[in-house]
Amino acid sequence: MESKFSAEEVEQIKERILGALETVIDPELGVDIVNLGLIYGVEWEENGETVVKMTLTTMGCPLADVLTDQIHDALSEVPEVKHVEVKLVWQPQWTTERMSRYARIALGIR
Repeated sequence: MESKFSAEEVEQIKERILGALETVIDPELGVDIVNLGLIYGVEWEENGETVVKMTLTTMGCPLADVLTDQIHDALSEVPEVKHVEVKLVWQPQWTTERMSRYARIALGIR
């Protein structure tokens, strides 16, 4: 089956998806989930099916539903995304090593 999108267009869509995910702020830490290193992967299919693999800072984090709702809201702004599934993954376990330099500075972590 021939693709409707070039490889470059697919990369641009994935960049827009990540950009939208950067608008999802962890309410406890005040930093977005991308810079916190909570996003482990994004899969996007041409039919608009999008799977976001993410973790939480702790397994019992009460914000899972809040963050999932915010992800759905953020990705509704990306026209090529038709359906979103958020999959919580626990391996590899999240550590502060996954955080971006920006997130470390914002939270005062060296």
